Amino acid sequence: MLQISTNMINFSDLSFIFRFLPIFLLVYYLVPAGYRAYITIIGSLLFYAVGDFKSLGLFCALIVINYLFSIKVKEHKKILLILIVLLDVSVLMFYKLMVQMGKFPSLPLGISFFMFKMISYQADMYKGKMKEMPRFSEVLLYFSLFPQVISGPIMRYQDMKKNRIMTGMEDRFLIFRDRLPIYLGKIEEGLAIFVMGLAMKVLIADRLSMMWNDIGTIGYESISTPLAWAGVLCFSLELYFDFWGYSLMASAVCVMMGYPFIINFDQPYASKSVSEFYRRWHMTLGSWFKDYVYIPLGGSRNGDLRCALNLFIVWLLTGIWHGISLNFFLWSGSLLLMIYFEKFLWSKNDKLMAIVGRIHVLLFLPVTWVIFALTSSNDLCAYLLRLFPVKGPGIAVNPGDFGKIAGNYRYILAAGVILLIPQIFKYIYDHRRNWFVRLFLMILFWICAVVVSGKAGNPFLYFGF
Repeated sequence: MLQISTNMINFSDLSFIFRFLPIFLLVYYLVPAGYRAYITIIGSLLFYAVGDFKSLGLFCALIVINYLFSIKVKEHKKILLILIVLLDVSVLMFYKLMVQMGKFPSLPLGISFFMFKMISYQADMYKGKMKEMPRFSEVLLYFSLFPQVISGPIMRYQDMKKNRIMTGMEDRFLIFRDRLPIYLGKIEEGLAIFVMGLAMKVLIADRLSMMWNDIGTIGYESISTPLAWAGVLCFSLELYFDFWGYSLMASAVCVMMGYPFIINFDQPYASKSVSEFYRRWHMTLGSWFKDYVYIPLGGSRNGDLRCALNLFIVWLLTGIWHGISLNFFLWSGSLLLMIYFEKFLWSKNDKLMAIVGRIHVLLFLPVTWVIFALTSSNDLCAYLLRLFPVKGPGIAVNPGDFGKIAGNYRYILAAGVILLIPQIFKYIYDHRRNWFVRLFLMILFWICAVVVSGKAGNPFLYFGF
C-alpha cells in the first residue's frame, strides 16, 4: 500500500517531486479540459488534508460561507461585504491569538494566505470586477489551488481565469497527438523555473539555516560582534532564497498547469529605497495591501499627514499579519520609520536619497530581519547588543567564533551574495531554452535530489504564517 508522507506538502521533498506532482500532472492532462478543474480540486483538497487534516473542515466551511456571502455581495450589499470581511479577519485573528497564547500548537495550514484570497475575492466581487457570478466549483478551485494554498503567491481570481489549458481554448480543435507538444511545453517551461527555485531552497537557504542554527547554539549573548553581523547576512540571505525559492516553485507548478507565471520577487536588494524594496519583495502581498488597504484609505492623495496615517495602518496590519508578538511590531515599526524618513525627508534631496536609500536597503534593512526572526525579547536584546556593543563585555566576546563559523559557510555566503546580482538570474531565466542552460538545470536538479535524499525535509520559513 502506498504510504503518503506529510512531507508531501513541501515542494522540495522527494515525495512531492517524484510522487504527487507527476501523478497529478499525468491525470490532469489525460482527462478532457472540462474535467481538469475537478481533478485540481480533488488533488488540492488531498494535498491540504495530508498537510493538516484537522483543519480541512474549517477550510471547507470558510469556502462555503464566503461563497454564499459573495452571491449577495455581488449585488452591492455593502453591509454583507463588511460582515464577511469581519468574519474572515476575526477567524484569522482568533487563531493567531490562540497560537500566541500557547493554546494551539500552530496555525491552520495556509490560513493567512487563503484568508487574503477570500477578502480580495469579496472586494472584487463588490466592485463588479467579475461580470458573472462564478460557479461554486470555480471558487473552490481558486481558494484551494494547491500550489498556492500554503504560502501564496496571492493570485487574484481574475488571473485564475486566464488558464487556457484549463478551459481547453489552446487545444479545442486539436487531436491529442497535436495537443501533446502544448502540454509538454507547459511542463518543460514550469520545470525550468521549478529547478531554479529548488536549488535556491536546497543548496542555499537550507545550508544557511544550518549556520543560523549554529549561531543560536552558541547563544546570542556569547557571540562576537563580527559573527553577529555575519548572522545578519546569513539570515537575510536564508529568508530571501527560502521564500524566493518557494515562490518560484509554486509559480512553476501553476505554469505546468497552464496558469500565467506570477512574479513574487523582482531583485529587491537592487532597490534604491525601503519603499521600492517592498514593492519588489513578496510582490503579491505588497500589491494586496496597496489595492485593498492603502488606496481605499486614500493613499497619498489627501496630504502628507493622511498619507503618513495610511502608511501606519498598512504597516501595523502587516506586522499583525505576520504575528501578534512584540518582535513583529518592532520589525514593521522600524521599516515604517525608514519609509517615513525616505518619503518625507530624504526624498527632498536626490543626492542624499540616493546614498541613504542604499544604506537603508543594504545595512539597516537586513538588521530588521533579525528582529523579524527572534520572537523572544531576551534573545532579541542580546543579539542587538552584540551587533551594537554599547555596553557589556564589548566586541572581544569569543573573538575566534567568526573565523570558525563564518569560515565553514564562506562559500555558500559568497554564492548567496553573488546571486543577488540581478543579471545572473535574469540570464538563466531568459536563456532557459538554451541547450547549455537546460543541461545545467538538469544537473542542478539531480544534485538537489541527491542532497534532499540524504537529509530530512526542511520546511519553508513562511509555512509558519
